[in-house]
Parts: sequence; C-alpha cells; structure tokens
Amino acid sequence: MTPDSSSEGVSGRAIRGHLDLRCELRADGTPYLSRQSFRAPIHLSKPHLDESGALLVHLVNPTAGFFDGDRLDLQVEAGPGARIVLSTPGASRVHRARGESPAVCSQRLSVEPGAFAEWIPEPFIPQAGARYHQQTRIDLAADAGLIFFEWISPGRVARDEIFQYENLRWELDLHVAGQLVARERYTLAPDDHSLTALRERFPAGHYLTAYVAGIPANSWPAESLDALTNERVYLGHGPLPGGVQIIRALCADALAARELVNTLRGLLYAALAVPAPRLGRLI
Repeated sequence: MTPDSSSEGVSGRAIRGHLDLRCELRADGTPYLSRQSFRAPIHLSKPHLDESGALLVHLVNPTAGFFDGDRLDLQVEAGPGARIVLSTPGASRVHRARGESPAVCSQRLSVEPGAFAEWIPEPFIPQAGARYHQQTRIDLAADAGLIFFEWISPGRVARDEIFQYENLRWELDLHVAGQLVARERYTLAPDDHSLTALRERFPAGHYLTAYVAGIPANSWPAESLDALTNERVYLGHGPLPGGVQIIRALCADALAARELVNTLRGLLYAALAVPAPRLGRLI
C-alpha cells in the first residue's frame, strides 16, 4: 500500500516522509524498480545493477537527521525472483529531543518467492538526549533469501556522548510463510538496567544484529562465525524456525564493528554461493 501523501510533509517542527519501493524482474531477468515513491527526510539515489545481478539502491537522508516528532514510513517489496540490496551511504542520526515525542521510523520489508533482499545500513547514532522508536516488520516467503543488518552505536563517542541518549525503543517482527518466527521488543535507557549488558564487556560498545535466511543448514558457516570472537568482538549465533539464523555481536568500537560487518558479508555470501554486491563504502 502506498503511503498517503496527504498526511505528509512539514507540520510545525516535525517532518513526515516515506519511502515506497517495489523491485521486480523484467522479461530478460533483470531486476528494476517497478514502483518508487519517496519524500523527505529520505531521498533515493539512482539504482544500478551490480555485477552480482542484484539491484543496488542507496537511501540517503539529505537533512541533518531525525528530530523528535519526525516520522518516516518505509515499505520495500522484492517481487518473485528479484534481488535487491538497500544501503545507506551515511549514518542515521537522531538529535536531542525538544519535546516529549520520539522520532519514529516504521519499516516493512516483504521478500516474495525466490527473491532476495539485503538491508545494510551505516550505524545508527543517537545523540545525547535523543528519543527514537523503530518498528520493523519483515515478511519472507518460504524460499526467500535475506541478510538484514542493524548497527546501533553508543552515541557520538568523539564528543564523549556515550550512552547519553534518553530512550531508544526497538520492535521487530519477522514472519516466514505467514508464521511469526522472531519478535523483539526492547527499550534502552541510560537511567535503568537496560544498558548493563552492553556496557559490561565494552565501555562504548557497538551492537550488531543480523537476520539471515536462504542458507541451507549444512552450509551455515558456524565454525567461521565462532572464530570471530576475540578481545574486540563478542559474537553469538543460532537458528530460528523457518530456516532463519540470527547473529548478534558486541564490538569494542566503530572500527571493530565495521570490520565485523565486512567479514560477515563475505562469509554469508560465500555460504549463499553468490558474489557479494560491491557497496563501495565498505571496500
């Protein structure tokens, strides 16, 4: 369903925008955007076909970032057999709240039969005093493929803003063939116990999550993933119903997190037996 543009735009100090995309295959098997609509605070770069056969789309926020009261609704669909990679060339930033309402991002990703989608954003950076609420729903066909990354930084570390945001609320539901296989609900706030685990191993830890589908169980790189835990990375992984795997990691800093994302992409695409699309910013 295309977002209702009549309720969007600038209202007072807040912005409401949207992104609505659908990727399908042409008659010759080439993926293309059969539907696209977007509005600030999001902008769409010109999609291009990667050597791997995936359609690469960069999502850009040309504004200073999110403020309280802003809302962004994203809907992305990968049609049957299509391959799409969604990347953000810059970090997502949420600024100090000026009122009681959080900035809100509601995103839905649908991956249809035989299709594949990768979502690989740059880090999410909550600044001191920020309030943010993210809602994600992922719907996968039984034979769909997925690599879905999330990367939460502790804040603007260079300015000593480490875990000084006010409140982050994260919600995620992942369905395979209509069955709920994963549900996340957590709130991070510096003034309670919710950050204890993040702070315990690394004082300014970066938190990474990856949901993966489409890799057969006998091809899952378990030993290689286990070997990634070291003095700068603490990583765990495990299976979920519906052939989905989850990876979680704490990293000592941004450099360790970026190195880990690069390594994970290499391992996961090797297990999928397809070349990893070239993102430029990660190479």
